[in-house]
Amino acid sequence: MRLYYFNTEIDIGSSGVKSFSLSQLRELTGITQNELDQVVFDDSRTAGSPSLREVIARWWKIEDAEQVIVTHGSSEGIYLIMHALLKPGDEVIVLDPCYQQLATIAESIGCRIKVWRLRFEDGFAPKIEEFKSLISSKTRMVVVNFPHNPTGATLTATQQKELINAVAEVGAYLVWDAAFAAMTYDHEPLPIPNLEYDRSVSLGTLSKSYGLPGLRVGWCVAPHDVIDRCIDLRDYITLHLSPLVELVAQRAIEHADRLLEIRKQQSRNNLDILSAWIERHEGAVEWVPPQGGVCVFPRFPNFHDTESFCHRLAQEYQVLLIPGNCFTHPSYVRLGFGGSKEELTEGLSRLSSLLKRERNKMGRIRH
Repeated sequence: MRLYYFNTEIDIGSSGVKSFSLSQLRELTGITQNELDQVVFDDSRTAGSPSLREVIARWWKIEDAEQVIVTHGSSEGIYLIMHALLKPGDEVIVLDPCYQQLATIAESIGCRIKVWRLRFEDGFAPKIEEFKSLISSKTRMVVVNFPHNPTGATLTATQQKELINAVAEVGAYLVWDAAFAAMTYDHEPLPIPNLEYDRSVSLGTLSKSYGLPGLRVGWCVAPHDVIDRCIDLRDYITLHLSPLVELVAQRAIEHADRLLEIRKQQSRNNLDILSAWIERHEGAVEWVPPQGGVCVFPRFPNFHDTESFCHRLAQEYQVLLIPGNCFTHPSYVRLGFGGSKEELTEGLSRLSSLLKRERNKMGRIRH
């Protein structure tokens, strides 16, 4: 991402929707010039402005806004939570494949990682019984993200309850990364587990489903003592958000349904385009259709390692695609379909060209 995110023409590797402009956002949310002019660039509060915390609490049906801390994207929230709650040697269960930060921060602290595998052969469906065989009285934290990045898999409501009950039985923390919570296609969004289990920690962001990654606004919902620990840590690093950012974020969340519906419809249409493209490339690309989010994790059966392929795609075709070794699965790629229809169509066309070149090369080698 660091190499190619800003140095390619087309992005079909990222996991978010198309970004809104300030003009579009003002039109959708009613932010006035007068409101912007009234902002004074004072310091803000470590946990976020009271009004923004209240809006987030209402959106996620939390009665107490003191259980919310607003962060610089969910990435800061993940960092704060793991450094507040974990110590070297703690047992942590994470998904595999996994959004990298959800595992590597715990690893960097010195935790012992156990993986709950999502397998292509199972349609990436989470197996709750397998999870139950992993969790133990030694487990300090369970970290999941559903709908899942990078596969698009998720849990049923019944499976979510089973997961919560299993975590509650051992008294571990359940970290629930809900970056794509509202972006589902054939079922209602799952509620955050905080409503049922008091050692739940839920993370949200305006980056993935809302089309506002440049605001760098995320949040964490957690018990009071956990929020207090995060505040203590944050006072030594980022301190707080800008009051201008907080104003824009508050208006965005107040009009979240409107923003989400626009991007959800776009993503549904793009998913149809992607599905048709994969059907045309039968034999060269295999996939599991997503249940949520805006990325998939297709397998390229002709490649043992897609990294050099993705480098060529970026350097020769100016298209960003994320190789599967970023998620410890080298024959896969993360393919995002949340951008514009035009960008997705052109990106897939260029991807087809490189796949054809590689197929012809392999044919010449065999002969």
